[in-house]
Amino acid sequence: MRKTVFTDKAPGAIGPYSQANIVGDFIFTSGQVGIDPATGEVAEGVEAQTDQVLKNVRAIVEAAGATMDNVVKTTCFLKDMNDFVAMNGIYAKHFKEGSYPSRSAVEVARLPKDVLVEIEVIAYIG
Repeated sequence: MRKTVFTDKAPGAIGPYSQANIVGDFIFTSGQVGIDPATGEVAEGVEAQTDQVLKNVRAIVEAAGATMDNVVKTTCFLKDMNDFVAMNGIYAKHFKEGSYPSRSAVEVARLPKDVLVEIEVIAYIG
């Protein structure tokens, strides 16, 4: 059984997709970008965008009844891999040291709204 997750504490979908779905014991979020849900504006710079992305992820995961401690896998999409170190520094602050999720990070040609970073997560709630 699938349950769709929505919270107004994260930006609404900008296309035909859900913020997240719970399937069995897992939460699957859609990729999140650095849009402030209160203003609809994209944060400036890769560090600010990464921070806002992970605040948005946190809001969605919490709306699904979990915490960032439940995140087991992330996929990070970067417009420029030269931003990896800056993204990584902010990313690390959103997870507990010693229990970081598994992660992939890839450079892509372009992201929605021409953002610099997009992150999707899988969380285990079983």
